[in-house]
Amino acid sequence: MDQSNKAGATRRTNQQAAQRGYFRFSCDGNILQVLPCSEVDVALRSLYQPPMQRCLTLTFARNSRLLLRNKFASAHCQQSAAMSGLLISQPKYSWLKELGLSEDNPGVYNGSWGGSGEVITSYCPANNEPIARVTQATMAEYEETVQKTKEAWKMWADIPAPKRGEIVRQIGDALRKKINVLGSLVSLEMGKIYVEGVGEVQEYVDVCDYAVGLSRMIGGPMLPSERPGHALIEQWNPVGLVGIITAFNFPVAVYGWNNAIALTCGNVCLWKGAPTTPLTSVAVSKIVAEVLERNNLPGAICSMTCGGADIGSAMAKDERVDLVSFTGSTNVGKMVAMTVQDRFGRKLLELGGNNAIIVFEDADLNLVVPASVFAAVGTAGQRCTTTRRLMLHESVHDTVVERVAKAYKQVRIGDPWDPTTLYGPLHTKQAVDQYLAAIEQAKQQGGTVVYGGKVMDRPGNYVEPTIITGLAHDAPIVHTETFVPILYVLKFKTEEEAFAWNNEVQQGLSSSIFTKDMGRVFRWLGPKGSDCGIVNVNIPTSGAEIGGAFGGEKHTGGGRESGSDSWKQYMRRSTCTINYSKDLPLAQGIKFE
Repeated sequence: MDQSNKAGATRRTNQQAAQRGYFRFSCDGNILQVLPCSEVDVALRSLYQPPMQRCLTLTFARNSRLLLRNKFASAHCQQSAAMSGLLISQPKYSWLKELGLSEDNPGVYNGSWGGSGEVITSYCPANNEPIARVTQATMAEYEETVQKTKEAWKMWADIPAPKRGEIVRQIGDALRKKINVLGSLVSLEMGKIYVEGVGEVQEYVDVCDYAVGLSRMIGGPMLPSERPGHALIEQWNPVGLVGIITAFNFPVAVYGWNNAIALTCGNVCLWKGAPTTPLTSVAVSKIVAEVLERNNLPGAICSMTCGGADIGSAMAKDERVDLVSFTGSTNVGKMVAMTVQDRFGRKLLELGGNNAIIVFEDADLNLVVPASVFAAVGTAGQRCTTTRRLMLHESVHDTVVERVAKAYKQVRIGDPWDPTTLYGPLHTKQAVDQYLAAIEQAKQQGGTVVYGGKVMDRPGNYVEPTIITGLAHDAPIVHTETFVPILYVLKFKTEEEAFAWNNEVQQGLSSSIFTKDMGRVFRWLGPKGSDCGIVNVNIPTSGAEIGGAFGGEKHTGGGRESGSDSWKQYMRRSTCTINYSKDLPLAQGIKFE
């Protein structure tokens, strides 16, 4: 929108607001805040400081115009940032501008920046204060972005894989330069502690490094043909456009897993991040866009449309989106899967996990305690691989509960961007409500809270990490994945019992046992052991490395991302038979003469 149109729109908005007894402040056409008349008076009085003689004189009345003397217009603009109440306008958070962020940010990128949809505000979970605003995509802008992304694929697919790998290498290097400031943004906007925020960016960097090597290794085998003078080969080609829908809890890493591998394979990407972490989506897209533009490549190779369920639904229905990679809840994932399947599209699902650690009588408790605490408390219980069930052999049950509860007391709780903090807030107020509801259900079903169980009396969405004992292994709340830091402790007697309990939940993401019995280890890894996609021994359920394929079974969705042969999810396979002889023999010895 040009400046004259912006000004006209602002005047109309102000007139409409005045008629309702509201006033909308504007500086250079950018809408900042709406307040009732009485609140405007209070806000202005709080800004007026006689010693500084600000000389900012405004007269307000219901159904009247906003009068501002032109000679003091610049003074009004200086105060508008303070009136906006955004963290980004405060000197303490000026580092956000190093990522190219401002008070109002465009939420669409397809080679150029834009966005004219709903304006959303991103809030900091540690204090529930607004950080900055993002303008989401409209459906028309989504359509334009898909078209530009599909067009960009025509160029990208023609570039040799090793050359594509070079671009991915540069993306990794660009992320390295911004790793600390981008990690700080993840901490500020998502709520995870600073070291985890930086670690998440490091995952993207690591996957870029992995993808660079992959760019010289992708390919299928040449297979023996039963027919003389024939070659049988396996050819792999990119699927085309990969739609990537990510969740709030890993707003950088999950996109990175998909983006780096998909690009190397010859695909283009369209990203819709979580609506509650839009600033991270914008910041990452700016870093990637700079690399593409510096190499004279279409920015639409890595497009982004910030939005809500409307954009996600459109991606799932859109036949031009060749693969939909969705990370989120099982309930939403099921709807995505059914929608994509309805058009016989490809899908990659990374959904929930109700993960268990099983501790046997011979376990090294010096490993068990820190592993359990990290896996249950890390990211405030908001990882898909978080340990939610701790199964203890009856001989060590009481000892482990006592030691884990003691360790919980030593967890340092505070601002997530403080490097000494180990435990931060939940992401939203709704998550706090879910936490309280789950604890109440657990009590009703026979559970006893041995540690935590309360909302903390401090700003932000802080709750106490919680341990609950005494529940049956099949209690409804135990079988419910609640994305909060609640650990259900169960007591078992036999190996067969423990393995069965591990597998009886709907999800099948991550699992771990602690034991020194090698026979038990291989039974755990075998066909009658864990049914999860991640099966560990003597380590936590969380903290997976990028070199292995990440994903799970059953209601976790069956998708695989990151390492191993996960690249195959982003490509289509053709079996090709080439006859280089002068004869035409048929397979299976068939004669057709």
